Amino acid sequence: MAMERDERPWGMYEVLAEGEGYKVKRIEVKPGHRLSLQMHEQRSEHWVIVEGCALVTLGDEEIRRGVNEDVLIPVRTKHRVANPGPDRLVFIEVQCGPYLGEDDITRFEDDYDRKGTEPR
Repeated sequence: MAMERDERPWGMYEVLAEGEGYKVKRIEVKPGHRLSLQMHEQRSEHWVIVEGCALVTLGDEEIRRGVNEDVLIPVRTKHRVANPGPDRLVFIEVQCGPYLGEDDITRFEDDYDRKGTEPR
């Protein structure tokens, strides 16, 4: 299987492994950047920070996580990750659920003018 890699305005991700009901990604976020405030209908996510510092929005709460710390994002929970530090942020994301497509996303806020859901 060829590894999927996607460059984004905030950084990049690459798919490390994928199987029935799960997907594992390595995600890099550039200093000073953040992903959209978003939610997924069909998957949960588990993030483990491996480099840098993350500022995570989880529901109505903001939490900081450093290397070897994690965050569990339940299905249908608004979430966002930001890199407030001077160095890159790298985390491993494990997605679990019956559908793991990139179009299972609802965006509420986005720094790069991406709105609504991803195209199917």
